[in-house]
Amino acid sequence: MSVRYFLYLFFFTLNSIAMAQQRPREAGIPFGVVLTGPANAITDVPGVRVGHTTLIQGDSIRTGVTAILPHGADLYREKVPAAIHLGNGYGKLAGYSQVQELGELETPIVLTNTLAVATGMNALIMACLRDNPGVGSVNAVVGETNDGFLNDIRGRHVTEADVLRAIETATDGPVAEGNVGAGTGTLCFGWKGGIGTASRKLPESLGGYTVGVLVQTNFGGVLNVAGVPVGPLLGEYYWVDELEGKADGSCMIVVATDAPVLSRNLERIAKRAMLGLARTGGIASNGSGDYVIAFSTAEENRIRPGQQGPRTLSELTNGAVSPLFLATIEATEEAIINSLFAAEDMTGHDGHSREALPVEKVLELLRERGVVK
Repeated sequence: MSVRYFLYLFFFTLNSIAMAQQRPREAGIPFGVVLTGPANAITDVPGVRVGHTTLIQGDSIRTGVTAILPHGADLYREKVPAAIHLGNGYGKLAGYSQVQELGELETPIVLTNTLAVATGMNALIMACLRDNPGVGSVNAVVGETNDGFLNDIRGRHVTEADVLRAIETATDGPVAEGNVGAGTGTLCFGWKGGIGTASRKLPESLGGYTVGVLVQTNFGGVLNVAGVPVGPLLGEYYWVDELEGKADGSCMIVVATDAPVLSRNLERIAKRAMLGLARTGGIASNGSGDYVIAFSTAEENRIRPGQQGPRTLSELTNGAVSPLFLATIEATEEAIINSLFAAEDMTGHDGHSREALPVEKVLELLRERGVVK
């Protein structure tokens, strides 16, 4: 058994353990008014699957890949409506312009570190060409955050095989959070960041649609949990040491829904995810790449090769989209806090360390203010 394969099995087990950890909602922290889906994850949107490849090796490798698949079919042959919103564009999101121009997504979404974007693209292109003979153009969508504080990012340790493994092992159901996949080496609000996810299920009177969010948190600001200024109360926030760089980083946000909405309203939904980030105290600083990718899995709106002429599409009215806005804001806020609660202390490249959010102290602060019983 190779060392790399052993590491994959080892951290797959850790991922399973991470899913069993208590999440903020289970600790009594309230996040809005809309009910969650069964797993409180992006995978509550029917058909959506998530896969992680986690790379922790030696003293310096702390990175990975997270893949989000809108459905189980060949995405190139069954494209989905999509849109992208730039909250702050200091980042390297591959595939952005074609998604905005055509309003559709034709590959899985891959998240990784900044210097592995090209590797992610190569893997997506290779997989698409393998499965679709004759194809001569592929718009690979790959997002990133910079994990260079804890990870030897210049070593470019993510391989195409790692990317393909994340795609091929993607599943529905509960999603591992914290120090996994693309969140392995990330930082957030001065503490250890990571992967987080959450969902909202609208009541039947509002369509019964589901909205799911997955985040890769690697940004700063002044942490706020359920309305409580946790950052200042714990003495960890932007400018606390007059170091502006502490707020820089990035946040990748992926929003999925089964509601029948096309690219125009998907972009409007994507914009609301930034309001969820703001609720947590994120400030989208100068050096932060904050991107939101939103897509709809509604089968009647999939784009299939060979379709010519007019198509019959289904789309909610503008007024009917407002509940999706609220669901997106709430799910984004909760997903970010979930990433912090799931993350654990980590030491990595050059001996750099970052502690996890002190969850018990946070809960104590919330109890003192009557937020948590």
